[in-house]
Parts: sequence; structure tokens; C-alpha cells
Amino acid sequence: MTPTGAEFAGQSPAPISLLPRPARAPRQAFLRALVVTTALVPALFGVAAGQANPVAAAQPQAKRAHAVRRTGDIKIDGRLDDAAWKNASFMSDFRQKEPVENGEPQDVTEVAFLYDERALYVGARLRSKSPGMIRRGLSRRDQYGDAEHIVISLDPYLDRRTAYSFSVTSSGVRRDYYHSRDTEDFAFRDFTYDPVWQARTTIDTTGWTAEVRIPFSQLRFNKRPVQEWGLNINRWIPNRNEDIYWVVVPRNETGFVSRFGTLEGIEGIKPSRRLEILPYVASNGTFEGAPNRANPFNPDGRTVSVRAGADVKMGMGPNLTLDATINPDFGQVEADPAEVNLTAFETYFSERRPFFTEGSQLLQGNVGNYFYSRRIGGTPRGPVEGDFIDLPHSTTIVSAAKLTGRLANGLSIGALGAVTGRETAHTFDSLSARFDTVTVEPRTGYGVIRVQQQFGRNASTVGVTVSGMGRTGLGSEPSLLHFLSRDAVAGGADWILRFARGRYEVSGHVGGSYVAGDTAAIRGIQESSTHYLQRPDYRNHPIDPRRRSLTGYTGRLRWDKNAGNWLSGAEVSVESPGFETNDMGRAQNVDDLDMNAAVNYRWTRPGRLFRQATLGVFTRSNWNFDGVRTVTELSLLSRHTWRNFFTSSLNVGIRTRAVSDILTRGGPLMGTGRGWNASGGLGSNFAGSTQWTSNFEIGKGELGDWFAVLRGGVSLRPSSALGVSINPSLVQSRDPRQYIGTLEDGLAATYGRRYVFGNIRRSTIAAQVRINYTFSPSLTLEGYAEPFAASGKYSAIGELDQPRSRNLRVYGSDGTVVTGETAAGFTVADARNAKSFFIDNPDFNVLSFRSNVVLRWEWQPGSTLFLVWQQNRSTFCSPSTPSDCRRGLRPGDLVSLGSLSNALRATGDNFLAVKVSYWVPVN
Repeated sequence: MTPTGAEFAGQSPAPISLLPRPARAPRQAFLRALVVTTALVPALFGVAAGQANPVAAAQPQAKRAHAVRRTGDIKIDGRLDDAAWKNASFMSDFRQKEPVENGEPQDVTEVAFLYDERALYVGARLRSKSPGMIRRGLSRRDQYGDAEHIVISLDPYLDRRTAYSFSVTSSGVRRDYYHSRDTEDFAFRDFTYDPVWQARTTIDTTGWTAEVRIPFSQLRFNKRPVQEWGLNINRWIPNRNEDIYWVVVPRNETGFVSRFGTLEGIEGIKPSRRLEILPYVASNGTFEGAPNRANPFNPDGRTVSVRAGADVKMGMGPNLTLDATINPDFGQVEADPAEVNLTAFETYFSERRPFFTEGSQLLQGNVGNYFYSRRIGGTPRGPVEGDFIDLPHSTTIVSAAKLTGRLANGLSIGALGAVTGRETAHTFDSLSARFDTVTVEPRTGYGVIRVQQQFGRNASTVGVTVSGMGRTGLGSEPSLLHFLSRDAVAGGADWILRFARGRYEVSGHVGGSYVAGDTAAIRGIQESSTHYLQRPDYRNHPIDPRRRSLTGYTGRLRWDKNAGNWLSGAEVSVESPGFETNDMGRAQNVDDLDMNAAVNYRWTRPGRLFRQATLGVFTRSNWNFDGVRTVTELSLLSRHTWRNFFTSSLNVGIRTRAVSDILTRGGPLMGTGRGWNASGGLGSNFAGSTQWTSNFEIGKGELGDWFAVLRGGVSLRPSSALGVSINPSLVQSRDPRQYIGTLEDGLAATYGRRYVFGNIRRSTIAAQVRINYTFSPSLTLEGYAEPFAASGKYSAIGELDQPRSRNLRVYGSDGTVVTGETAAGFTVADARNAKSFFIDNPDFNVLSFRSNVVLRWEWQPGSTLFLVWQQNRSTFCSPSTPSDCRRGLRPGDLVSLGSLSNALRATGDNFLAVKVSYWVPVN
């Protein structure tokens, strides 16, 4: 799908943050590339830059389909031989979107709708002139394989903005997802929507047929005597890249749901009360690979537990749904990817827990930093010390509930509340032989509520979100009182104003935050990497150690043109120094005033080389509240779909000199150098049974920094039931300004402290491997493995010579003498202030292997059995932990393919689990 102007304008496509560059040659090369590419692309297409696409004028309008009340029984077997289908009205007026926009499909597609008091039935005859060529690969539910499929998209609210999609492949694999916005873009498909419905298919000499039953209890719609729903239907024929629709949205236009036709004829149905109960029982065991016999808490390294609970889903009137959970089971069956994070900032991982993922779009809205669900039930954060520690891996969620839905007047509602219990850690001091119990997390309540109103013919929206957190019992736990905030509230209003059917949009938000607690806790927040208010040369908002609360604000205003050949967007956003949402949401680094803009031109009509292409220019600059410019970057972006449906991209960018307020991690400002970067990729036809991708990123800077990244992937299907994919990556880089630490007794020029940096040579190699075998659409065996190896070797260690400088005083020069150098580190004597200090050797190697095998069986609709085996192996090798270095491995050694095999032999834990759930619908 061709990117819109909003997609290019809203983000930088390459990690330019590492990109400082040498003096003039790259800039000249960039300008030459801009001129040449701008001149060549129109020539390759053989069209003038201003040529319009006339297809939109031929697009049929206001298409209507008719559903017929069912007479007689229907057996969902995919055969369409029941008498009820003889009275159905089949429609066949489909058109191509690919390869010829609005062209005549090569095969006939016929679809009809029946209904009764409980469900909507869909029957589809998908003719084929070459039935033997029909792709019929198997995969797990909701996974995209290479099989031919049909998609039924419904807009039951007829709001022309949101929709439910139900898809079934020729082999009977079901997919379902929710469109939270008026776009077909994959990024806005919510696959956490997990309804209980039926579909069966058969293949014969004329093609294949599909029979679908969608219970009304799994849909949300308004109570009316006569229903009219938005409708679109899509059939994908991968062996010839043919994409056909009932309603075709022209390539150079925007919108999806707003252009649906209408499904009419459904009368006399009522929204279901939708009472569903999902009880479960689960058991799991953890077995450590190298148990410590001296550990009094777990000498044999084995932990086994059994638990039970239930989820309840209940309709609250015709439009709202209440989800509640008792003793919830939120275990993840796929581990977070391995990483070595040398930054000061938290890594945000995606949510996989079903209770939080389902319906999450009604809680997030258009501002993503007010609510981050992984805060709930996370790892306890209280400080704890001891020779042996028994610490819970996660905080127990005592109970949680959420209310979601949409009223008849277009008001959407999402609310969630959760309570986590008090968690304790048990410690043992070997010297005194003393056991102790320490509270590491107090009882905490979380809540978030969002309301959003849709209005106008263009489906504009305005919404309000408020999130909050409160901890109890902090007063009796001094260590937690000084470490954790007591209360936190954040929220604001947001809007998307659409004009001309979404061709133009004005969006934005305004909001604020408040956090309160003990003076020590609030000081910790002010000094965290999110704020760094302790910076000694910071004038606007200096740290106040007496504060018991912190407030801040945020805002954004954006304009986009989303349709036509010319696309564009511009944005200004602000986050004040005191804006803080990390108790309930996420804020990585505030104190920002950011401006960005993009202009893109896209070709949507096939030319000599390309079927589609986009060329764009993106620029961004950022300042802090002291008026210091921290970022300026300019990029030329291009994406292409070739005549054979291969895809490619090529991007180049430059970054100017600037000043960073985060490199010294709470210290003075530090200069950054100019640099350049380039990135690109090539991918095979995504409809092929064998698919591959390759990507690269390179960059270089004036300070001697550089990076090179190679990523690839190949997906194979040796048989219709077996799928194999591997995604390797290789990263090599050098950063001469990697932060190591801050020491006292520094020079007056750097405010009496030493901000120590090193020239780090990093290497990372990893591979993600997936092997999936599908016995049937309801029974699958999935395997996942990720060997990972990384290293870092430091040289030219030194300290910042003065604020705003890009230079270091490298130890061993400029009045410093290095003595006593060993594998553990070295001593530095500074003649300028007659001080000596020791620098630890920061070299490291990391080996990791994470894997799991999951047997998933939906033994009846909505009821599932899981069997899980998970491994987590890791080794961290450093001069301070030489015993963890494997034979032949030294800290800082560059990693290689052999390092991945060493990762497989690292020590680690095994995790076994079984879970059975049973879906009980109560109508």
C-alpha cells in the first residue's frame, strides 16, 4: 500500500539519531541525489508530474446489497447446498484494484447474505478458471499466509469510520480484526478483536466456496427496527496478484470505511445481552539450568504452581460491554526480544496479554502516552538487598475490569480499572544467617477512561482521556515512600477534524499531568532521564528538591493532505519540562518543542518500471525550553512497487551540528556533530509462496562515528501445512561519545564533576526463527527461537572538557596520566586538580537464547488448550564477572556466527505450562 503524506510526515524513517557526518561531500551528494531522483522518476513512469488519475471519476457510488431472512436450516460446512441459499440474492459486481484499477476481474465472485434472529450468514462462490492453482496454505488463526481468501468488512454502526473484518482462506483459516480508523492500512488493524464465529470452505472443480456464520452477539450495533450497515468485500487471489473489491477505493484517494456500500434488509433483530464466561485452569513450572544449592529459597531450582480464574464478558444495554477478570492469567507465550540497551531510556515492549489488548483502541485514542498497559502487573520496583533474594517476577493483578462500547449518538466509551496487590521479597544475609521480608510494591489502583464523540458527514472526532494511579500503604514503608510517587493523574483532549471525505485533516491534542509524593520521590522523578532537571546549566526549569508534586503540559497541532498525487503534512508539538506520565503511561524525554514537515508526490498509475512509487522530503527540528536546538535533520524518502510486485525503498538524510541536553545524563550541554545516513531495502512479491526481504542502513559522522546494519528475512512454505521463516540481523557501529558514568572531583569548567565517555566498538548478531505446523485451522504447533549475541569494546576513554563542547579530554593526554592498567580497569591522575580516580573496564559480551514451543488447540469455538515450553538462556561476560565468560570468549571480542552457537549452550531456565479455557455463552 502506498504511504500517505501523513505517514511520511509524522516520523523519520531511519535512525538518524546516530548520524553525525563529515563536512561537505555528503551534503553535496545528497543535493545531487535529490535533483537526479526528482528528474528521473517522472521519466520512468512516462507521466507528467501534474497528471491526474481519471479512475476516480468512474468509481460507482452508493452500492447496495440485500440480506434475506433465512428460511430453513443451514449447516456450516462450506457447501452452500442448503435450501435456504436458494432464496438468497447473490451479487457479482466486483472490480479489480490490482493489477488494473477498476478493471474486470478474471474470475467471477458471487456473495449473498442471509440472517435470522441470532446471526448473519455469508455465502460465497469464488469461481476459478484454474482450480488447481488455488493457494490453500494452512496457518494459525489471524496469521497471514499465502492462501487465497475473502474478507467481509462490516460497519454495523454505519458511522463511516470504524468496521469489523471477517476473513476466511480457501483452506478454512479464519482471520478477524477491527478497523479503528477510516483506513485499510495494516497499521490500524486491531487484531486483538477476537470474536467467536464459524467458517467452513470447500474446493471443487469450479473454484471454492465459503460459508460463514457471524453471531450478532459478536457485533456491536444500535437498536433499530431496520438495520443498515456499511459493507465492503475483498477477494485476494495471490497466484496472480489480483485484488478485487465490491467497492474500490481509488489508489490516489483516502478513506476506506467512509466509502463502503450499504447492506440492507436486516429487520427485527436486537443487540444481544452478550453474557460470556471463560473459566480457566493453568499450571506451570520453572526449572533453573544451574540451581544454587546454597540458596535457602530454592536450592533445587524448581518452582511449580497451579491456579484458576475466570473472565466474564457481559453486555450493558445494547451498546456497551463489561469485561471483568478474577485472578487473571496474563502469561505470555512469547518472550520480549533480547537487546542491549546502553541508553538512559526505557524500552517499550508491545502488549500481548489478551485482557489488555482487546478493545485497547477505545482506551488509547489519538494520544499514546497517557496509558501504557504494561505498567499494570509489571516487575516490582522497590529496592531490595541481600545475598539471596526471592523476588516476584511480576506484580499480582488481584482483579481488573473494563467497559467499552459506542452509543447510538456516536459517543465511544472506554474505561478500565485494575488493582494490584502488595508484593514482598524475601532476603537472606549469609553472614548473619538472617531472613527478612521487604515490601517491594504497595497495593496500587490504576484507572483510565476515554470518551470520544464522532460528528459531521466527514466522521470527525473529538475525545477526552484521563488516566490515574494511586498507591496505598507507602507511609509504613519508608524505602518505598522515598522511591515511588503516591498519586498520578494525566489526561487531555484530542481531535481529528476531517474535510472533503478525509482528503484534509487537522488533528492535535492538549493535555497535562500531575504527580505527587514524598520530596525524595519527586526529586527522583525530576532527576530521571525523562526530565534531567538537575542539569547545572539549565535556566528555564531548575530542579527543586523541596517539591512534593510536579505538573506539566503537552500539546500538538497537525495538518495533513491525504489524497491526490501531492501529499503533505506539517506539525508542531510541545512537552513541558515537568510533563510526567510514567506511572500510568509513557514519556521518554520531555522538555521539547518539535516541528516537522513533509511533502510527497506519489505515482499510482503503472509506468514502464513501477506500478506505484512515492518520493518525499522530510525535515525536523527540535528545541528545548532554554531555546537550545537539539536536532535538525533533512531526509529524501522514496518507495517503489515494481511491475513484478517487488518492492524497494531508498532514503538518504543529513543531520546538522547541534547541542544535546541528554548525552551527559543530567550534566551540562554537550555538542553533537554533523552526519549523513542512507537506508534502503528490497522485497519480493508479498503474494509469493516464498517471500524474502533485505534491508540496509549506513551512516557516518564527523566525530568518527559510523554504523552499518544489515537485516533480512525469508519465509518458506515447504508444504501447505508447514511454514518456516528466519530473520537474521547484523549490526556494526562505532560511537566515540558513549556515556560511561559521572565522577566527582572534576574541574570547575564542568561544574566539579567528570562526565566520562568512551569510544565504543559494538557488534550485534541475531536471528529470529519461526517454524509453524498447522494440523487443522484449530490445531497448530508453533516454534520460536532467537539466538542473540552482542559485544562492546571501549577505547579512548575521556571526559567532557567543557559545556557545549564536542571534544573530550582523552585520559593519558591533556594533563592526565594513566597508571596501573589491568583487565579490570586503570587509574587516572589529573594534574589540573591533583586528583586520582579509577575507571572500571566497561567491555562486555552478551549471549542470549530465547525460545518457545506452543501447542494451541481450539477444541471447540472459543475454548482453547495451550501447552507451552519456553527456554531463557543468557550469559553476561565482563571483566567484573570473568566466571561468566565461556571458554575462548573475552569481554569486548567481536561476535560472529559462532557466538550464536555459544548462546545455545548458555545456562538458563526452562518453563513449562498448560492452560485450558472453556467458553460458556449465556444468551
